[in-house]
Amino acid sequence: MNSSILIDISQLRIGMYIQLDLGWMHHPFPVSSFRVASAEQIATLRELGLTEVRYVPKKSDPDLRELALPPVGSPQEAPPADAPGAAREATAPAPLAVPSDPAVDEAAARRRRLLEAQNRALAQCNQRFGEATRRYVALEKVVVDHPERARTEGEVLVAGCVSDLLNNGDSVIRLLSEGVGEPGALHPVNVLVVSLLLGKALGMKAEDLQDLGVAALIHDVGKMRLPDAFKNVQAHMPAPDRARYEGHVRESVALAGRMGLGKPVLLAIAQHHEMVDGSGFPMRLTAADLSRPGQVLALVNHYDRLCSPGSGMGGLTPHEALSVIFAQHKARFDAVVLGAFIRMMGVYPPGSIVQLVNDRYAIVASVNSSRPLRPKVIVHDPRVPKDEAPILDLETVPELGIRRSLKPAQLPREALDYLSPRKRICYFFERAVAPVPDEGGA
Repeated sequence: MNSSILIDISQLRIGMYIQLDLGWMHHPFPVSSFRVASAEQIATLRELGLTEVRYVPKKSDPDLRELALPPVGSPQEAPPADAPGAAREATAPAPLAVPSDPAVDEAAARRRRLLEAQNRALAQCNQRFGEATRRYVALEKVVVDHPERARTEGEVLVAGCVSDLLNNGDSVIRLLSEGVGEPGALHPVNVLVVSLLLGKALGMKAEDLQDLGVAALIHDVGKMRLPDAFKNVQAHMPAPDRARYEGHVRESVALAGRMGLGKPVLLAIAQHHEMVDGSGFPMRLTAADLSRPGQVLALVNHYDRLCSPGSGMGGLTPHEALSVIFAQHKARFDAVVLGAFIRMMGVYPPGSIVQLVNDRYAIVASVNSSRPLRPKVIVHDPRVPKDEAPILDLETVPELGIRRSLKPAQLPREALDYLSPRKRICYFFERAVAPVPDEGGA
């Protein structure tokens, strides 16, 4: 436990680690606990009207830890015993007043606007992902009897995603809310979204992205002809059951052919379980035989399965899934495709549970591939209601970084309830740089 003491604002020095006893809306700093890095920060703290701050010696710079700083209310600073209220003030520091400085009020108003914009962006991503899952369900219902209608449904859905992806500049991969979308369509739509992001990162053009997206969307459509017990691979599956499961690839290709889709789409679907080292199925192909869309689809499909509870492959956290792919399965995937995927997802993909260097717990909300070590996170802060928790961009807080990744079971109960780790990870894309609300509103 890191003990803290209240010190007078005049004793504050650069290098001290402090905790502000103020709500998030009442100060301009991105976090409420931090190491003081500049004289400007000290000046800002004084401008807030603070007379004292909470100082944590053990987390401060080593040369400051041994300073003899009398805490506020210590005997050498205590008023005479006969002074009015002396006994009360000696046992409890005076509460901090909520600052009423106009600059602080404006900072709070701006934060509210940013929070509203943040919530709108998430709601839009949730809505678009949910709509995509509903359209996939509609496609699946008509694909056998009306394959041409299913083709139109799929192509229109993918074309909209490709257009948005190419016309909105750089995009980031965004973690969605728990429970979004139709349960039976989460995997195909998730694979669609991540495949398009990876295809774009690899420099694919619009036409190639369209083919990749359609293949990603319907790569498992053949599973609708399988009993539920055979829809996911299981460890130690008997050979006949395994063969029946692997047959979904052939069924998916056959349905795609009936839809009248082109060769690039059929090829990618046929290869979505093939691996460059020949360990995949059903044809045991190697790198020389695989198309680029097939390689992309195989990697994204594998990652999503690792993150999916009940898939027979894990239910791992995103960080664990990426670590397993890199450390144990690297030989199965093309090096260029895997490298682009890791850069895009970041070291800690969205949905990862992490502990920051200041010991706070957080969940990764989004990752920009240009800054893979500095994702945006939602931090557990008991002073802020969970539905008002801001997204903190670690790029803007150089002194704050990620110490380690955690399993949800390693979180304290209050942090687990606050961060609500997703049992099923779902993603969508959003603009890398969202418009900043102006001074007049959101």
